[in-house]
Amino acid sequence: MGIPEKIQAIKDEMAKTQINKATEHHIGLLKAKLAKLRREQDEVKSRGSGSSVGFDVKRSGDATVVFIGLPSVGKSTLLNRLTGAKSAVGAFQFTTTTVVPGMMEHRGAKIQVLDLPGIIKGASTGKGLGKRVLAVAKSADLVLIVLDVFQPYHEDVIRTELGNIGIRLDQRPPNIVIEKTGDGGIAVSQQIPITKMSISLLKDILRVYGINNARVLIREDIDSEQLIDYVSGNKFYVDSLTVMNKIDLVNQGFLNELQEKVKSKIIPISADADVNVNALKDKIYEKLDFIRIYMRPKGGETDYVEPLIVRRNSTVLDVCNKLHRDLKKDFRYALVWGKSVKFGGQRVGLNHTMEDEDVLTIVKSK
Repeated sequence: MGIPEKIQAIKDEMAKTQINKATEHHIGLLKAKLAKLRREQDEVKSRGSGSSVGFDVKRSGDATVVFIGLPSVGKSTLLNRLTGAKSAVGAFQFTTTTVVPGMMEHRGAKIQVLDLPGIIKGASTGKGLGKRVLAVAKSADLVLIVLDVFQPYHEDVIRTELGNIGIRLDQRPPNIVIEKTGDGGIAVSQQIPITKMSISLLKDILRVYGINNARVLIREDIDSEQLIDYVSGNKFYVDSLTVMNKIDLVNQGFLNELQEKVKSKIIPISADADVNVNALKDKIYEKLDFIRIYMRPKGGETDYVEPLIVRRNSTVLDVCNKLHRDLKKDFRYALVWGKSVKFGGQRVGLNHTMEDEDVLTIVKSK
């Protein structure tokens, strides 16, 4: 029996198994086996194709935002409105057939915005340009789900397709540690008690992935799907915003009813009529969670006019990489003034985490 047949057999078994307290262990194991088989299937396809999936997009700016949506929802018009780029616009499907980049400048930040071809249901299995489109979202800092005001149900399609290729929107990696050992079985320590699955299910899932001896530290209450994500690897955790486009074609009552139907908090806009676009820029900036770092040359004055824009929780190393890729080679130490240190001018290393409005001096080796 090949991998596709094994996958189908597990799907059939899950479909006929009633979900309740008595069967949750069985269902959890089936999900683990299914995820493992799908990973093996993807690896086989990747080797067979001889090339990696995805468009070749060079990252630039302070962060990268990608538009994901079905055809003809107005992504290209929105890109043009946000950035001044010239993406093809037309009243027919699949106008955009490649990645069209633009640069949005807002509050001192330069944000790369990528207009991707529209996806369709089944994109994650290769329909249309689906896999190539969705793969770009793996390296994005923010996914902008763009919906047509008359087709709000497409949000579920998009989230499902992204989930199928390992993108976990608005989630964080589970806070657990698994350290493989040579013997002794699986020992589990819990800083927080697990209520979402049993310890026996946890151990059985690890065994599905060939982990028979390990020390496991649980730091948060996780369920079986989070554990499967962790041990299977190749998962990407990306924040998202949901945009409802073409609101100039409906009234406020229609919008109010729409928000009740859509799971996410929507940002209503009209790219074509330039309605609420500036508010969207603000939301994008806030969601990216930027901080400002003021640079001070050694022996010089602090530049408070043009701060360096980086993401929150960035380290001195991240700043060095942003300034110049070879700077870390010549790095000796850094001096920091601000909220991240105990006193002004404190000497720190590459792993020091910066905070908003810190002042930074980088001292290089002579």
